[in-house]
Amino acid sequence: MAAALAAATLAGCGGGERQDANEPRGAYVAEIVSSSFPRSQDLAQQAALKVTVRNTGERVIPNVALTVDGFARRATQPDLADPERPVWVVDQGPADGPTAYVNTWALGPLAPDEERTFAWSVTAVRPGTHTVRFRVGAGLDGRARAVTSDDRIPEGAITVHVTRRPRESSVDPKTGDVIHDAG
Repeated sequence: MAAALAAATLAGCGGGERQDANEPRGAYVAEIVSSSFPRSQDLAQQAALKVTVRNTGERVIPNVALTVDGFARRATQPDLADPERPVWVVDQGPADGPTAYVNTWALGPLAPDEERTFAWSVTAVRPGTHTVRFRVGAGLDGRARAVTSDDRIPEGAITVHVTRRPRESSVDPKTGDVIHDAG
C-alpha cells in the first residue's frame, strides 16, 4: 500500500518524460541576432522583452533554451523565507517555453539557419536601474552546450531605468478598459 501511494505521489509531481532525457553531448553554434526591451520604463508599466536566437551551425540544436537573470534581485534582509524580490513580474513568458527551472525557457529543436524568438510580457515593480542578462543554451542539463563561432557562450544584457512614478492611467467608464496616457 505504501509503495502504491509513493508511486501515485511521484506520478502526480509532473510525470511524463524528463525534460533532459536523451540530451546529446556536444557544442552547437548559435548567436543572439536581436534583443529588445524598453530602456526607460515607468513603475507598473507593462513591457515586452524579446530575444531572437539563430542556429548558425550545421547541426540541429536539440532544445534551444534561454536563461534570464534580472527579473528579480536578492534582498539583504535576514531571515526571509525567500530572499528573491521581483523587479519585473512576468505576466506571460514564451509560449510553449516553460521548464522546471525558475529562470529558463526552452523552445525545442532549432534547425540550421533557423531563428526562434523568446518573448515575455513583464510589469516593472521596483524603481531604479536594473540589468537583465540572458544566455543561450542548447539543452537543459548541460550536455548540449550553445557556443558562438568563436567558442563563447551566446549572451547579452540590457540595462533599464524604471522611474519611481507609475504611468498615468484612467478607466473608461463605458467599457471598463484601462487607458494609459502617452508619455
